[in-house]
Amino acid sequence: MSRVRDIVHDRELFHVEESSTVAEVARKMAELHVGAILVLSNGRLAGVFSERDIMHRIVLEGRDPNHTVVRQVMSTNLTTVDELASLEEAMELMSTHGYRHLPVMRANHAVGFLSMRDLMKYELERKTEELHHMRAYIHGTA
Repeated sequence: MSRVRDIVHDRELFHVEESSTVAEVARKMAELHVGAILVLSNGRLAGVFSERDIMHRIVLEGRDPNHTVVRQVMSTNLTTVDELASLEEAMELMSTHGYRHLPVMRANHAVGFLSMRDLMKYELERKTEELHHMRAYIHGTA
């Protein structure tokens, strides 16, 4: 059975500090081509900041992103997933809570960030590999 760590184990952990401005965080997210990023405070998970937060808490509320600190507008009511959880468990958490991203934890420390896109890509690669093996078997025994 595949685990969350199978997807995130070799990735760099992208994050920002909670004292960063929204403008700084948005620039970093654009550079990294990500729709959400972990927010840390002294190395501990403090929240998540997403494109949705930008729309709802900055644009719609008329806040200045250059003078708004991300700690003021990040999402803090977080659901996390343990790195040893199955991919099915992660998908269930995302589905139940309507999230597209989950912080991945190991002993109360963030070690990764899992997206719905990551899960879909992993499953597609797994299914493609199965298909190749099936075709090789069929052509090898026919």
